[in-house]
Amino acid sequence: QVHLVESGGGLVQPGGSLRLSCEGSGMSFGIATMSWYRRAPGKERELVATLYRGGSTTYSDSVKGRFTISRDNANNTVYLQMNRLKPEDTAVYYCRAVRISEYWGQGTQVTVSS
Repeated sequence: QVHLVESGGGLVQPGGSLRLSCEGSGMSFGIATMSWYRRAPGKERELVATLYRGGSTTYSDSVKGRFTISRDNANNTVYLQMNRLKPEDTAVYYCRAVRISEYWGQGTQVTVSS
């Protein structure tokens, strides 16, 4: 059974940084496509970043240049480094793994506010 657990969210001031983690069990992240999504209050779910098996990455225009997705295969963990955070980055962030089937974590809240 596959489980994804996100952590690292919290309250941060505008311009600050956070690093989210997504730790998995039951699946090797090294052979999966990993993504981070977010859902802000009253908005649709948004794809933020994707890390493909071969190592290539894609980002939404809203976070490009500020966020970085990476993977630690030894610890089966995917990260989302978020820099220069803005109030509009406030959302619940979810980790998603795709390998034949898709799996989601429970989400972690990120609040950017002064």
